[in-house]
Amino acid sequence: MSFIRKAVSNDITRMAEIEVFDYRLYFYPIFKTDAYFFSELSVLALTEDYLSNPELVENSLVYDEGIIKGFIRVNGREVEKLFVEPAFRGRGIGGALLDAAVEATGADRLLVLEKNDSAIRFYERHGFRQTDERQRVDDTEEFFMIMRR
Repeated sequence: MSFIRKAVSNDITRMAEIEVFDYRLYFYPIFKTDAYFFSELSVLALTEDYLSNPELVENSLVYDEGIIKGFIRVNGREVEKLFVEPAFRGRGIGGALLDAAVEATGADRLLVLEKNDSAIRFYERHGFRQTDERQRVDDTEEFFMIMRR
């Protein structure tokens, strides 16, 4: 039984909620930008972004067991976002989403923060490999690593 389906407009608020919570929990400790993480980044702002850019929803899959527990967005062959509600981590949801997206789209590229060791290990377990390619995170001293499948 698969709990993965294409995202629809009714999923937007839940997707935004998961994204905000994950960003604050996992990225704020790296960037420590109070104004962004606790003012600009909000469920309302992300919901408005999703509504203004319907391709963000169209390019997403959700893991739905009566409640959306995670989602993935792929643009072309690049994984743009993969978030799982922290309360549901460690249950195979992220792996199921990643595997489904790779199968459906042929996704073979993603960006991951160099300091995010757990994410790097996760992607490696799912067939992605580190490359020497780096990309600076806008307006910071941090870098993304490009991983390829």
